[in-house]
Amino acid sequence: MKEAEEELLEMKDTSELMLGLAYSSLLYQNKAIAKEVFKLENKVDQLHGSIISKILENEIDIDPDRKLIFFKMADSIERFADAALDIADVVLRDIELHPVIKQSLQESDEFMVRKQIKKGSYLDGKTLEESKMGTKIGMKVIAVRRGKNWAYGPDKTLELKGGDVIFASGPRDSEKHLNKWIKKR
Repeated sequence: MKEAEEELLEMKDTSELMLGLAYSSLLYQNKAIAKEVFKLENKVDQLHGSIISKILENEIDIDPDRKLIFFKMADSIERFADAALDIADVVLRDIELHPVIKQSLQESDEFMVRKQIKKGSYLDGKTLEESKMGTKIGMKVIAVRRGKNWAYGPDKTLELKGGDVIFASGPRDSEKHLNKWIKKR
C-alpha cells in the first residue's frame, strides 16, 4: 500500500509540474519546455500503469471501496496530465492562438524558464538557500531535473550541480540575471 501511495503522490506532483510547464510553453511559445511536458507524460503513464497493476493484482490490501477510490484518483491524475499534454501539443504543432487568449497570456507578470546549470557557474555547488535566487533576482525554483530524477518543489537545502536542469518562475526581467548565474564563470 505504501509504495502505491508514494506512486500516486509522484503522479500528482508530476502532473502539476506538467501543467505549469505546458502553460509556460504556451505563454512563450517555447518548444523546449513543451517537449519536457511530453517526457513527463511517459513517467505519469508508467506510474499509472504500476498503480493499476497493483490494484488489479490485489497488491494493495484495502477494502474494495477504497481500491475504487484509489483507482479513480490515479485515473483522474492521468487525465489531468493528458490535458497538460494537449496544451503543450498546441505549441509543438505551431497552432495559432486566438488573439484574446494570446493577449491574456502576454499580460501575465510571471513566467517560467527552463535552464541548464553549467559546471563552474555561480549556481554550481550552491544550495537554493545559498543562491538567494528568490531575494536577489526574484526567481523561484519550481523543479530540478538531475538526469532522470526530479525534485518537485525542492527545499532550500537542495544543492544545485552543473548539468542540473532547473525550472523556475518569476518576473520577466529576471531571466537575464539568471542567465548570468548559470553560465560558466
